[in-house]
Amino acid sequence: MPEPTPFNGSNTAWLLISTALVLLMTPGLALFYGGLNRAKGVLNMMMMSFSAIGLVSVMWLFYGFSLSFGTDTAGGLIGKLSSYPGTKTFLAETDLWGTTGIPVYVFMAFQMTFAVITVALISGAISDRAKFAGWLLFAFGWATLVYFPVAHNVWGGGWIAQKLHPLDFAGGTAVHINAGAAALGVALVLGKRIGWPRESMKPHNVPFVALGAGLLWFGWFGFNAGSELTVDSVAGLAFINTQVATAAAVLGWVLVEWIRDRKPTLVGASSGAIAGLVAITPACGFIDPWAAVLLGIVAGVVCALSVSLKYRFGFDDSLDVVGVHFVGGWIGTLWLGFFANVKANSAIESALGAKDGLFFGGGAGQLGSQAAAAAIVTVWSFAIAYALAFIIEKTIGFRVSSEAEVEGIDISEHAESGYDLSNPGGGGGSAGAFALAGIGGSASASAPAAQAPASEKVAG
Repeated sequence: MPEPTPFNGSNTAWLLISTALVLLMTPGLALFYGGLNRAKGVLNMMMMSFSAIGLVSVMWLFYGFSLSFGTDTAGGLIGKLSSYPGTKTFLAETDLWGTTGIPVYVFMAFQMTFAVITVALISGAISDRAKFAGWLLFAFGWATLVYFPVAHNVWGGGWIAQKLHPLDFAGGTAVHINAGAAALGVALVLGKRIGWPRESMKPHNVPFVALGAGLLWFGWFGFNAGSELTVDSVAGLAFINTQVATAAAVLGWVLVEWIRDRKPTLVGASSGAIAGLVAITPACGFIDPWAAVLLGIVAGVVCALSVSLKYRFGFDDSLDVVGVHFVGGWIGTLWLGFFANVKANSAIESALGAKDGLFFGGGAGQLGSQAAAAAIVTVWSFAIAYALAFIIEKTIGFRVSSEAEVEGIDISEHAESGYDLSNPGGGGGSAGAFALAGIGGSASASAPAAQAPASEKVAG
């Protein structure tokens, strides 16, 4: 019998730190999304992120972790519910995760934060028009039917991992493509916001956007480098790749704005950072740093251009979840088919059964595996998200009334507002302040239709 893996304090400490970093990303997302939103819906937007922390964390403990990382069942589509039930305690010295020397609870907590933010990402596509009860029901159903099975298939040794051998270091398919496809499905069911795209729907707080992007960038080092689970050179590779790809994506997005609009913006730079972070996520531990820089530039440019697709196809993805997370996730996932390098990470071949990318002599096989895995997750997530949203809309109702949407979803759903804009000094300033923030008033009081919605970054 082989000797049991001993407890590893260094690995455990790093994963505890990484877990806290990834958890911070969801409040960062709340600020990022909240700033991009209009003032009359900022609290509802942020509540959808914070509610994901509450709901998904409890789901993960009782059955989500077991379904995602438990022993294969149903032909590899899902893990066994009895593998890690929430009613069982895992505190013995032998309760360590694989060969990492990390306690099961630490790995469970780390992966919990991934489940939380994946659900929260979807909310950006449906701002200003979703009932909070409908959102909670959707989040519960989608996490159960989509995220847990996909996590098992991609990371938990399920069918996709066994048959296709795709590479996904930290969540290109399991997180970003998954959430982006779901965002498109639910946005199609809920339909367009009143006045979109005719009316201007600018970000109400650009400093919030930058602060949120900064917190996401900071936390993403735990997201990516932490996914190695051990303190080694690959964790360092993932760390440096995360930084240089994100930096390059900022430059790529800003360059598009500068050439096309003649004005680089802070919203654009912040969005470019997110695009780079998304794209490098699946690739960070499998490619060389120079390839990460190229990936960042491509992701920044392509995502900056992709956010305008919703105008061409007529779907209201409020905060560009599809244009950034779905498109960026596909870019990073396919990039591995070209640039995956066994010399950068020997586990590509020895542990994961994958191959070098096309540009490193591996042929087109890995590119096909990456595309197949991404396509399966796209169809799976989109179909179930669309069906769930449709059922919720036809039963308890998913979209708020027109009156509630015009008044402001913060008031109608939560009986509070993000800002006290009263002006006790008189002079009519109160009405002007509320109008400036987009709270109340008629559609005719909105900004001129000819102005492109800045909340959608570079859309024209």
